[in-house]
Amino acid sequence: MRKKWWILSVIFVVQVSINLNASLYANTVHSLSGHFHISEQAARVGQMIFLIAYAFGSELWAPWSEELGRWPILQLSLFLVNIWQIPCALAPNFGTIAVARFLGGISSAGGSVTLGMVADMWTAEEQQFAVAFIVFSSVGGSVVGPIFGGLIEANLSWHWNFWIQLIVGVVVQAIHFFFVHETCIKVLLDREAKRRRTSGEEEVYGPSEVEENRFAPRKILTIWIRPFHMFLCEPIVLFLSLLSGFSDALIFTFLQSFDPVLSQWGFTTETVGVAFVAIGVGYIIAYISFVPWIWRQRKQLRENPHSLRPETRLWWLLRSGFAWTSLGPPHVHWIAPLIFAAMIAVANYAIYMATIDYMIEAYGPYATSATGGNGFARDFLAGIAALYSVPLYSNVGKPYPLEWASTLLGFLAILVTIPVYVFYWKGPEIRARSPFAQELVRKEEKEREKGEERTDDVRTGLV
Repeated sequence: MRKKWWILSVIFVVQVSINLNASLYANTVHSLSGHFHISEQAARVGQMIFLIAYAFGSELWAPWSEELGRWPILQLSLFLVNIWQIPCALAPNFGTIAVARFLGGISSAGGSVTLGMVADMWTAEEQQFAVAFIVFSSVGGSVVGPIFGGLIEANLSWHWNFWIQLIVGVVVQAIHFFFVHETCIKVLLDREAKRRRTSGEEEVYGPSEVEENRFAPRKILTIWIRPFHMFLCEPIVLFLSLLSGFSDALIFTFLQSFDPVLSQWGFTTETVGVAFVAIGVGYIIAYISFVPWIWRQRKQLRENPHSLRPETRLWWLLRSGFAWTSLGPPHVHWIAPLIFAAMIAVANYAIYMATIDYMIEAYGPYATSATGGNGFARDFLAGIAALYSVPLYSNVGKPYPLEWASTLLGFLAILVTIPVYVFYWKGPEIRARSPFAQELVRKEEKEREKGEERTDDVRTGLV
């Protein structure tokens, strides 16, 4: 168990570094605008294009990690992401940065591979603590960027924004190279089979060695398309992914909106960065709050493995809230928006954790594809948020654009949380119409029947 958590701790750092690349860029927008003589809105394209490419990249890397192994795929991904930081730092024009950011995003393996490693090391019934830890690394990485980004922006040139991403990336890749080994069961079985044949045992083959058309284009295409198919055709995946994506988009909206909001109290570039600590505190509170809840569920499942429906994983989300975080000095103290930002961070973590946990439980063998749709929505909508955030907080509801922008997001938050209640109460009926979820039900019924047959055999003395 200690070895598993050591591997998971390294993956935590990997995930933080990947999300750091996505969020740290926001602090270069003003400098890039002045250096390349482009508008700040045009400069934000670099963040948008990275996140949208990341949304697709995570899905493209996933099937290769299942065939070739998690370790080499993560190493290749980290290497490519690091390489593309160099043209960004040395860019003679903004077009170079845009292209390099796209290539860096599409090269990022991200959560599809790291969550796959969790599935390698823990069963679906035992992996809640591990999933909670990885989710914490994912959301935590997005807030580390702006916390340090303000200091970098105030004291260094924009080139150092990318050099620092490269330095962090190289260190993280080295840690992963030396301290993490392969976890994919299929790859490990293939290696063991080869070792046994080398030792003289014949007719011993791994699962990949007996698999026909292993790299058939049709098969790879099917695996690539499945997350998008489930995202569009499975109501549970669609609406929970949109909820998860919206909550993550709020955090990336803060990357752009914190500056105009907090400048009402005279916050500088450095102090705006420090203000993001409030979101980090919210994530810590949310992570800790899940611990007793997970313990209670695990205890109940040990007593009766079939006592809890998958929908109980959504219990934490049976509430919603959004606060007006943009009222200025005449109305509230500066601590008020930070408190409410921390509350939104609690909700963001809880939404990501609960939706991932529910999809793993509800879709079984298709959980990777289901959670892939979730991750796709989070990165894609966060990328779009990079472009609409500043216009939203500048032009909506004049003469009070800051207040009305947050109010609009609040009403949207209410809308996207409604499906949580529907799935909590009507989830079994909805899953009954899902071919993916029903395949899991049939598998569980077969296992239950086999268990009953063994029990009957023991009772009749046949075994």
